[in-house]
Amino acid sequence: MRIMRLDDPTDLASYDTPEGWQRLSREEIARQAPQRSLVAVRDGALVARCSLWWDDVPALGDDRLGVIGHYGALDRDAALAMLDAACGDLAQEGRTRAVGPMDGNTWQRYRLVVERGTEPPFFLEPTNPPEWPTHFTDARFAPLASYFSALNDDLSQRDPRAAAVADRLTGIGVTVRELDPARFEEELARVYRVSVSSFRDAFLYTPLSEAAFTSQYRAIKPLVRPELVLLAEREGEPVGFSFTVPDALEAARGAPQKTVIFKTLAILPDRRAYSGLGSLMADRTHEAARELGYTRAIHALMHESNFSRAMSNRTGHTIRRYALFARALAD
Repeated sequence: MRIMRLDDPTDLASYDTPEGWQRLSREEIARQAPQRSLVAVRDGALVARCSLWWDDVPALGDDRLGVIGHYGALDRDAALAMLDAACGDLAQEGRTRAVGPMDGNTWQRYRLVVERGTEPPFFLEPTNPPEWPTHFTDARFAPLASYFSALNDDLSQRDPRAAAVADRLTGIGVTVRELDPARFEEELARVYRVSVSSFRDAFLYTPLSEAAFTSQYRAIKPLVRPELVLLAEREGEPVGFSFTVPDALEAARGAPQKTVIFKTLAILPDRRAYSGLGSLMADRTHEAARELGYTRAIHALMHESNFSRAMSNRTGHTIRRYALFARALAD
């Protein structure tokens, strides 16, 4: 087996993609801008790959992080060789801790499924072969952060506090409305402003330009139901939003369309003023989804310490768990 370092990371897209691996285009790799890509080749065939980032990466205390993404490996031997080579490269670049899998930052694809459950994969969810978490732990990585997704399969449940919360928020001038699809780009600009403030203190946060943010959401515009995207405003300024879309993978499987994916919930960080707004928006989203004929909502990819956990626990149950891994590097 031979490890090769690619001078041009976009050349990673020229390799055949084994089943179960994320397909990568040159355009996607160029946009995510890794600083190096590595491939492991055995008998002329690709058996492992990854990309590395060490500049403009998330911060974590006093550590100098290096990031491993675009990960794939066919077997344990290939995985260990690839991950050891990647960690060696990051150490040479002065990094003190390797984190992965993450395609550069948390705005991109990251995490591994570690407890699969019985639910099929849903739209916008990362997927991976079941042995990949063991690749990381066998390579001396340990879980750095844990995440979960929860299912509410009874959208007739209503939050008993919703009416009182709505009255209090109305009293301070907060209104909640649907997305206006005729002003989609302008609405995304308002959503972006909330995201920048709301996620600034999130775990492994990195800034994202408005253009890049808008591009991500523009890509799923054809799936958007305006009834499922809510904006909270006060004196004309956005203070929160929730973004929910139908589960496009149900349709791809030929299954009945019954599930929506509660993708993002963000509220300005003045928790005293806007306490309960997130739960109110979730309650109204569940009601809107039920009126549209859906019967289930998945609250997707939440950090274990996120305030959304308490909200999700009231209406749903965990269906999947994920982890992000880290390994200390020698100085």
